[in-house]
Amino acid sequence: MLSLLFLAKKKKTLEETVSLIQEGDQSLRNELIDSYKPFIAKTVSSVCKRYIYETDDEFSIGLIAFNEAIEKYSPERGKSLLSFSEVIIKRRIIDYIRKQSKNQHISIDITSPSQEEDTPGNAIVNELSLDHFHKKNDEVLRKEEILRFQSLLADFDVSFSDLVENAPKHADARKNAIEMAKLLVENQELKLMLLEKKRLPIKQLEKLVDVSRKTIERNRKYIIAIALILSGDFVYMKDYIKGVLEP
Repeated sequence: MLSLLFLAKKKKTLEETVSLIQEGDQSLRNELIDSYKPFIAKTVSSVCKRYIYETDDEFSIGLIAFNEAIEKYSPERGKSLLSFSEVIIKRRIIDYIRKQSKNQHISIDITSPSQEEDTPGNAIVNELSLDHFHKKNDEVLRKEEILRFQSLLADFDVSFSDLVENAPKHADARKNAIEMAKLLVENQELKLMLLEKKRLPIKQLEKLVDVSRKTIERNRKYIIAIALILSGDFVYMKDYIKGVLEP
């Protein structure tokens, strides 16, 4: 009887802790995550079929998944935080393994669909897991795109710090610079000059726009960056350009 009361108190305390975290207590969030690292490692290890160290990428994914569970958890869904987070952690690790292994055959320990989806609570977990997967996948792809773009900019002697310092300060000036970059990309001759010589063909561009040479030179690095985005496979960055151009 005493043990049951202790468990009930512990569960209530955990729920109260999560509620405070969801209200914005970040220090409490860090304490909770730190105290449940053994649980996270055990859950991740059960999927990977090997002991997971805190330095492993899989463990970091488990931490992120546990934090997501904290954000989305609600006792009204009929599951404990640990049960809820266990499912999300396993799904994150499985998604990671599938991405890394591709065609390799790796043993994965996962509850069968019939066992997972037979309750309303699990249906909600499945929906949240899928939603979180897409968001996390977008984050990964966005980071990869940024690194790829950073490497390309280096070939043109342009850095992100240069773009921060040299980007047009006013919205109209940014739109004008983007329009010049679009015009450059649409002109195959100018585009080829840019890509081959690794510099902006200012003299040739000046003949096509109603903008002073001084303005073009001032925005040179920004125009180059936008032209490279428009010329390449940069899905997320093209969304940024679209957002700037929209009224």
